[in-house]
Amino acid sequence: MAENTSSMETFVITGMTCANCSARVEKELNHQPGVTTANVNLATERATVQFDPATTSADDLMQSVQKIGYGALLYDEAHKQSIKEAKERELYKMKRDLIVSAVLTAPMMISMIGMLLGFHNDVFHFFHLPLVQLLLTIPVQFGVGQRYYRGAYHAIKTGAPNMDVLVALGTTAAFVLSVLNGFILNEPTHLYFESSAMIITLILLGKFLEQKAKAHTGNAIKQLMQLRAKTSLVWDGENFSQQDIELVQVGDRLLVKPGEQVPVDGVILKGQAAFDESMLTGESLPVEKGLEATIFGGTVATNGTIEMTATQVGSGTVLAKIIQMVEDAQGSKAPIQQIADKISAIFVPAVLIAAVATILLTGLITGDWQTAMIHGVAVLVIACPCALGLATPTAIMVGTGLGAKNGILIKSGVALEKAAHITSIILDKTGTITLGRPEVTDFVGDESTLAKLSALESRSDHPLAKAITHYHPAAYLEVADFQLIPGGGVQGTIAEETLLVGNRHLMNQAGISIAAAETTAADWEASGKTVLFFADLTSHQLLAYLAISDAVKETSKEAISQLKQQGIKVYMLTGDHQKTAEAIGQQVGLSKETIFAGVLPEDKADYVAKLQQQGEVVAMVGDGINDAPALALAEIGIAMGTGSDVAMETAEVTIMNGELTKVPQMIRLSATTLRKIKQNLFWAFLYNTIGIPFAALGFLSPIVAGGAMAFSSVSVLLNSLSLNRKKI
Repeated sequence: MAENTSSMETFVITGMTCANCSARVEKELNHQPGVTTANVNLATERATVQFDPATTSADDLMQSVQKIGYGALLYDEAHKQSIKEAKERELYKMKRDLIVSAVLTAPMMISMIGMLLGFHNDVFHFFHLPLVQLLLTIPVQFGVGQRYYRGAYHAIKTGAPNMDVLVALGTTAAFVLSVLNGFILNEPTHLYFESSAMIITLILLGKFLEQKAKAHTGNAIKQLMQLRAKTSLVWDGENFSQQDIELVQVGDRLLVKPGEQVPVDGVILKGQAAFDESMLTGESLPVEKGLEATIFGGTVATNGTIEMTATQVGSGTVLAKIIQMVEDAQGSKAPIQQIADKISAIFVPAVLIAAVATILLTGLITGDWQTAMIHGVAVLVIACPCALGLATPTAIMVGTGLGAKNGILIKSGVALEKAAHITSIILDKTGTITLGRPEVTDFVGDESTLAKLSALESRSDHPLAKAITHYHPAAYLEVADFQLIPGGGVQGTIAEETLLVGNRHLMNQAGISIAAAETTAADWEASGKTVLFFADLTSHQLLAYLAISDAVKETSKEAISQLKQQGIKVYMLTGDHQKTAEAIGQQVGLSKETIFAGVLPEDKADYVAKLQQQGEVVAMVGDGINDAPALALAEIGIAMGTGSDVAMETAEVTIMNGELTKVPQMIRLSATTLRKIKQNLFWAFLYNTIGIPFAALGFLSPIVAGGAMAFSSVSVLLNSLSLNRKKI
């Protein structure tokens, strides 16, 4: 079987101005040999490309982007600082050009407004002279505005007209018409220099504000990055000395003092302290931790001094993985974005046709070709599809960032959108509804039997086995022929006795009578306890039986209530006996009909499939390795961050603190984000639907059209940013 050699790289793309630009770059990358998928996000200005390194390389991909007129930089740790500096330079250049453009345009605009209001003086007349306006406009049109000409050239060259084409055509038409009237036809009262200069100034102002607002959409990532420690106190054999965090290795012994950040993931060797883990879980209350407890890089020791050993460093830490997951989610596309992408692809050509039609119809009907030209300019300028391109990705960025702040990690825009459509949710019992820390509460049998039981269970890492060995630490007894029976129990041989421990179903299969324990076992199960039986397979005798209880999480009942209030059907899935499951279900507000009991691990996915066949949009919530198939099959897989890595890798959403109340919060966040996206798309469509006819009919001057276009993008960004004020 051939080895999968696919690589994934992320690039920062510069020079994109609208949705057509991102679509053009995406198309170009997807056409490169060896590229499997390429996804370009206008809001994050990044491209994520999966490709075969044997066929193409990162350098080849960057060159392909550069050939069509855009810039490309590899987005990795080595280049992040240079990328940040490049963005700062670009923002500075934009600010400088904006100031120059505004200073040169202001005299023309002030004098025009003044004369319209009836104020006539020498200063106003001076700034209305054709030569003065020409000299003021040239630096704006061809200096500040060169970015639009450059972008238009590359867009036309590649056959993908974009916003730059519309701006360049519109402002050039106004400029040429002004030169014609002012210096050839000798009609100095029909000058439009201030229009072309003001359009460029307003559009540049809108782009500048857009860039500033975009920076705020990525605040969640910045805040997470600020949590990373820069240095650490490392044991050098004699004492603890300060070292750069990059030099810390797995196995190093570190010192953390009160008020300091934990530098990397690790285990406490000495001392105890309370840790602020809000950056991981969204919960503000510190968590007390002592010897052998796991602690995470970026959390803060609020009191106490501890010594720790490093278990994960660099990109392997939980914080690094969270940052990567949020970045990936913010760079992904939601299905609803396809609407905007399809419209943007045909929008600019359609606008060019509309502008030409406006000029021809207005000129033929009125006979005034200058007015017709100005109407056409207004159509060109107002119709840029910038707002369409930003409507979805900016809301996704803010929504996933807000989730991360609250301890809800959403892997993609697809998952964020799908969560709003959930109709049914299946909750695994152990570790999801319950704490996942079972304890033995009752035991019937003698001491020697308990010792054998504990020795046998010490070979298993199942939570119930750990509960037994915690209840009676195993003495050394040699166990032979050990077998793990999935969904049933364990079997092994001690001192020539073949022993079996497991549930009622396993005992029935083995032909072991449990009649002597039936009454007590039924009482235990009725109170929500899990019952295990211990038998000798050689003599077919029941040796002992015990009850194990796993306490229900305090928030489970409230979470299930909230899910029901959201109109979602809630089910519980467990391998426990029906009576035990019903007792737990009663505690959290679930009826018998919504409980799936006695389910084997390999059958969990079947219950997801059954609900899907009934037309339900299913979410599965679990924390164990055996939940992974069900998590993968469900429309949305939600893993508890307190569970296994396999479950978290498989799921599309991870609840960092394992609290079930985060699930309805996540669904509310999804619904709110989707609502923002729809609002953004509605206003973007409405703006163009109304704006183009108004401009064509002459109700909007080119200057007003330019201002409206510039601020439509900003309004979409501000609407997305308003998500940050929502309480989920």
